[in-house]
Amino acid sequence: MRDRVRLGKLVPGQRLIEADIVRDTGASRGRVREALRRLESEGLVAIEEFRGASVKRLGADEVRQIYRARMVLEGLAAAEFAAADDTPRKQRLLALQAQMDENETAANHDRFARLNAAWHRLIIEGANNTYVTQFLASLTVPIYRLLFSTFYAAHRIRMANADHRIITAAIAAGRAEEAERAMRAHIAHGLVALTELNSHFEQ
Repeated sequence: MRDRVRLGKLVPGQRLIEADIVRDTGASRGRVREALRRLESEGLVAIEEFRGASVKRLGADEVRQIYRARMVLEGLAAAEFAAADDTPRKQRLLALQAQMDENETAANHDRFARLNAAWHRLIIEGANNTYVTQFLASLTVPIYRLLFSTFYAAHRIRMANADHRIITAAIAAGRAEEAERAMRAHIAHGLVALTELNSHFEQ
């Protein structure tokens, strides 16, 4: 159920009928209810009295709050990764950047979105900060589908990858302050791109 919401197979506002889920999955009603409560805690599902569960609609203000928190945490992750003595991971980051550069003009939007996700994950891993990892995981789950949606325009891919190159170079060279500043700007640019797709969430 989580994957279907994250990948847009279940859309915002769509009702989640317990009986249908039981029939489709073979799970017990109790397990389905437990799953829905977990998805509610992750920000993917809304449960209302008398109406039941539905895929949560994100409000514009909620999206802005998530992105502002990401700016701080991912900026910190980029700085800590840059400052770390971790040549193997930095080499992996450079390799990922090379793949994104190759894919930038290939019009394979799904692949670029997956590479982008891997690039962000590697930077978060490189920070080696358990709390940053946990907090960012909780922030990313409810906007996962939206993150992918921003990469279906060629100009957005070019802009995002221009940011990536700056951040990757700063991290690889150990320039922590530059890496943090550039990552904060990158997340801010992502919010602008997402705001342009305002049909995905409520005002």
